[in-house]
Amino acid sequence: MKNRLWYILLLAVLISSMALVSCGGGEETTDTDEPGIVAGEPTEESEPVVDEAPGETVTLRLATWAGVEEAAELQELLNEINGSQDRYQIVHEPAPADYYTKIQTALAGGTAADLMWLSQEYIAGFADQGALLDVTDCIAASENPAADLDDYFPEILKTAQLEGRTYGLPWIAQPVVLYFNRGLFDEAGMDYPTMDWTWEDFEAAAAELTTDADGDGANDQWGFAMNGWPPPQMFVWQAGGEVVTGDLSASPVDSPEALQGFQYYADMIYDDEHTPPEAVLQEQGFGEMFKAGKIAMFMGGAADDLDRVEGLDVGVVAVPSGPAGRATFAWNASTVVSGAAENPDVACEALITLTDAIHHWKIVAPRRSLATAEAITAAEPRKEANAAAIAEAVPDMRALNIVPRQQEWDDIFWSDFMDPLFHDEGTAEELATEIRPELEAVLP
Repeated sequence: MKNRLWYILLLAVLISSMALVSCGGGEETTDTDEPGIVAGEPTEESEPVVDEAPGETVTLRLATWAGVEEAAELQELLNEINGSQDRYQIVHEPAPADYYTKIQTALAGGTAADLMWLSQEYIAGFADQGALLDVTDCIAASENPAADLDDYFPEILKTAQLEGRTYGLPWIAQPVVLYFNRGLFDEAGMDYPTMDWTWEDFEAAAAELTTDADGDGANDQWGFAMNGWPPPQMFVWQAGGEVVTGDLSASPVDSPEALQGFQYYADMIYDDEHTPPEAVLQEQGFGEMFKAGKIAMFMGGAADDLDRVEGLDVGVVAVPSGPAGRATFAWNASTVVSGAAENPDVACEALITLTDAIHHWKIVAPRRSLATAEAITAAEPRKEANAAAIAEAVPDMRALNIVPRQQEWDDIFWSDFMDPLFHDEGTAEELATEIRPELEAVLP
């Protein structure tokens, strides 16, 4: 079950950033050793921030997982929105600890906030249960740029939809990119990664950069790191496979293409020839090893702070291509409206306005018109040096195909497939053939 915990932290964390969701101001931090942790995910406690609403207006509650610094930045956006009109006032209720437990409890008890942040894997399930407001018609009637669904990347927008209806608006699409330590490449006399890299180039570089730097007979520097992050699904896509089909009818994890991606991943993880052993990662910390200069390459969310670690010269490039292309995972989240909201029309109006504001704060905004180097830099000036590289990764980003019973699917996938695969308890082919019927039993 430990890989299941990684998954929730990564995707909901990620696996899911991220993975670190970039903010428009203030310092970003990584408070966990888990990979690709997104700063937008629950990380630290913060108190609700309430601005008194003047006059007779509708008070809308907004539930998020924002920590202290992120909540302060979000409040600046809310202050601007609240001061711009008199129909509603949005009151922020951040709950970074046990966020989804609190959300589920509130929904069950009829006390849910009007507006809520949900990461991609929760929306379909809540919508299927009738817990979310169908905002399809409200969005279609709005002239706000954030309501133009044609401007959204379809791969990202689909995570906020179910059976052709829309239940929220995505506010971030954070593609996984390759961070690399230029200093370690220079010491090895190696060329930096490029957009032309393939799996073979990447694997060879990881092997060459894994070394016994202090001469004590044991490796203490590695070319890459993986422990369930980056998501194995990304490598399946790059091989031309899929874990859940687009129509949600099958989990072809035993297809030749999927097996190729899974086995490529399994052959490198914890092998001490390309990546650190599991015990070393657990002892020293996943992302912290890269920051300490012990890992040469790291796949993290585009908004991660790994390219501004003091003392390191870090570059950014799109992930290497697999046999079928360069698909990269994009952690994403949406704001939704509770199905029990007392003022649904006003709540939907606020949803659209708030989403547009967040699109100019978080990177990468899930809209084509804002997924540019210029827009990325404007939203997060600290990414200026690598904004172009991030923009180059955007066309290849993909989201998971989410099913209503996603949490059950994830439990099976990670506990009964990935964990045994990572610990040499069977080949990808052996395990996938056995697990496919179980995965498909929870599909719609």
